[in-house]
Amino acid sequence: MSDPHETAEEHLARLLGRALNSFELPDTSVERLGSALAHSSALHSSHHSSGAGLHRETYRHTFLLADGSDLTLWELVYETGGGSGPQHELYMAEEEARRAVTRIRGADAAEMFPDDDTQCDFEILSALRSAPAAAARTYVPDRSADHARRLLRRAENPDRPGESTARLLRSAFAHQISQAFGSQCRFDIGQNAGFTLYEHAFLLVDGKEISLWEVEHTATPDGRHMCEVYDSRSAAHHAMEIRAQVR
Repeated sequence: MSDPHETAEEHLARLLGRALNSFELPDTSVERLGSALAHSSALHSSHHSSGAGLHRETYRHTFLLADGSDLTLWELVYETGGGSGPQHELYMAEEEARRAVTRIRGADAAEMFPDDDTQCDFEILSALRSAPAAAARTYVPDRSADHARRLLRRAENPDRPGESTARLLRSAFAHQISQAFGSQCRFDIGQNAGFTLYEHAFLLVDGKEISLWEVEHTATPDGRHMCEVYDSRSAAHHAMEIRAQVR
């Protein structure tokens, strides 16, 4: 995974160049990595499915910076057996990489039930509408305005929240991310698709709370993962139901 003859600069450029989501990384962190003097890479975890060509691996890339500090990138490498080759994603925190694993983990179900053409259970999606109220939030002050900006920037749906929401979120100083739903679906054409719903709750400086609802799914023609963001849970549910194409 790591070429011992690569400089830290070359290694970083290779990581950023192949990552599908490199644009999501905070600009300040990428700038800090520009001063890297050395690097070390190691396999953190892996999962391989026999006979179906499904696998995923998580690598930890640690960079020693010129100021004496270090910074770690978590790389998720996965292949779902569709013939598209390995996909690469980068994250700043191990927890973010773990959430990404839950998004693609559903592909392993295809190996367990290769002849099962069952569709997603419509009742599961519908039941989300009557989900119990969330527990009290635990907000974490951690570059929340930047997180909101990156979340909106990676959203691909044309009806994502607009500039008015983005303007409000510039005053966010703390946030909490929670996974609300995850499911594996199979389409009429035999394609498997995973859906995961996240709530990104933000606390603003004036005490107000705003939530963005992120739908991550692989219900795309080429099986790649897609991010959509909505300003309400009901809008996110509706988008999931449409994408699922339940019979």
